[in-house]
Amino acid sequence: MTTPNKTSGPSVKEQLQDARRKSPLLARPGFLIRRLHQLHCSLFMEETRDFGITPVQYSLMTALAERGELDQNGLALEIGLERTSVAEVVLRLHDRGLLERRQSAMDGRVRLVKLTRKGKALMKKMAPAVQRAHDRTVAHLPEAERDIFLLHMVMLVEVNNENGSVPFRLP
Repeated sequence: MTTPNKTSGPSVKEQLQDARRKSPLLARPGFLIRRLHQLHCSLFMEETRDFGITPVQYSLMTALAERGELDQNGLALEIGLERTSVAEVVLRLHDRGLLERRQSAMDGRVRLVKLTRKGKALMKKMAPAVQRAHDRTVAHLPEAERDIFLLHMVMLVEVNNENGSVPFRLP
């Protein structure tokens, strides 16, 4: 499939019809989103293989780098992930010395989590590889359309956020 062209060649509508003829799945946003996520995860893992960090782990670490110390429920909302999944990710990262966990002084049932110096250093080391993965994900879009693509994804996430099993905390 070629890049959509508004001035010459097949119209966007014609290009979408051509894609649908290849497979009806190419007409389904859910399929395309899932497939693009799979592809991005592969690129992420390829670029970051030396670090042994998954995209979900990196998202969790990014939230902690941005917000500082959070309880696990708040962390789940920050990245839009089930609490039980967050607990598992936190445990794995803690076992590697990348996160510090402690009980809240206000409520002993609450676990607070923050990045360790080792976790912050790893994020800094990973940043160029992570950026390469993000860049490679959208590299085949014309440069002028990359921001529009990202903005459209942001819009869809924001308007559909409450429909997810775990909402993503939006300011």
